[in-house]
Amino acid sequence: VNIILFGPPGAGKGTQAKYLVNKVKGFQISTGDLLREEIKNNTEIGKIITNDMNDGKYVSDEIVNKLIKDVVIDPNKKGRLIFDGYPRSLSQAKNLDLLLTNSNQKIDCIFFLNVHKDIIIKRIEKRKDIENRSDDNLKTIVKRYEVYMETTKPVLEHYAKNTNFHEIDGSLEIDQITNKIDTFLKV
Repeated sequence: VNIILFGPPGAGKGTQAKYLVNKVKGFQISTGDLLREEIKNNTEIGKIITNDMNDGKYVSDEIVNKLIKDVVIDPNKKGRLIFDGYPRSLSQAKNLDLLLTNSNQKIDCIFFLNVHKDIIIKRIEKRKDIENRSDDNLKTIVKRYEVYMETTKPVLEHYAKNTNFHEIDGSLEIDQITNKIDTFLKV
């Protein structure tokens, strides 16, 4: 089962992805984690990513697509991919469609955790206190939310036509969101 989780930063994609990984014995593909790994390893790509994130920008599609490709074509992960925060743009969505087609895969479920900006800010401020992530300051949070909503709108419209697209109220409690996902997931 291949799944895409959409939602603005702080919507709970990571939490739900971890649940789904256990449920379907899958692999979480978190662009955030892939990007943070590049930063941690201080690679050339990592330095570019750091500058973009500090400016409240998203990392280029070219960089993200390169990091995603290796995971999608891995035969050990085939059919068990949980995309957390990817695709974020129409070009990323088209790239994913192509990668999946070329590796004889498809997306089985698409979930959009829709959450208002005020709730996102509260959640990320709480997460910042716990995890101390460098990309979690208020100005950056608001910028990332606005960029996310603007950039992802065409992607959501691209996928919303599919019968396997499900919008979920992301302001619900974690277990309520999980239960809603379970009702759509036929596993």
